[in-house]
Amino acid sequence: MVSFQEGQNLVFIGDSITDCGRTDDPEGIGHGYVRIVKDYLSLMLPEISLQVNNRGVSGETILDLQKRWQEDVIALKPDWMTVSIGINDEWKNVSLAQYKETYRELLSETKRRTNASFIIMQTTIISEDPNDGKNERLLPYNEIIEEIAAEFDAILVRQNQIFTQYLKTQKGKVLTYDQVHMNSTGQLLMAFNWLEACGYSVK
Repeated sequence: MVSFQEGQNLVFIGDSITDCGRTDDPEGIGHGYVRIVKDYLSLMLPEISLQVNNRGVSGETILDLQKRWQEDVIALKPDWMTVSIGINDEWKNVSLAQYKETYRELLSETKRRTNASFIIMQTTIISEDPNDGKNERLLPYNEIIEEIAAEFDAILVRQNQIFTQYLKTQKGKVLTYDQVHMNSTGQLLMAFNWLEACGYSVK
């Protein structure tokens, strides 16, 4: 289990899957999985206070993260940094080589300049039909994510695998409102996956 300490700073960065209306939220957290994680840790760890920063921006790729990495990651001096990126990279045809190289550069810079530990998330999904082949387009990106997680000794959150397994077994339920962006059930599943990867039991 991850042992979070008093005053530690948790930074979440990514695209719309992370953003979830954070700029319209007085707390800057949004209404998605980041808020669920924040609230869960507040309840389960009443003896400590954690700082949670949501730095998701809708529509972004790994190349967009690179442009704001100094301001939205390095300057915040995270103790724990969660990255969720890749769906827009597939849509916008960011090459696998560029995706991998940029991802590695960003984590290497963060390791050099901060004391952050890494929590890296697989992509979620781009279709709720497990048989239409669309989610297979994400497999190469998720293979890179797994490789990078191992290289940087990061906690890997297997979002894609868990979502895919759920879709194969669920009956009449949905996780998104448009095949990509999470409804409240999908947000809860994302948060549960993050927490369980960090060693917290939610079942």
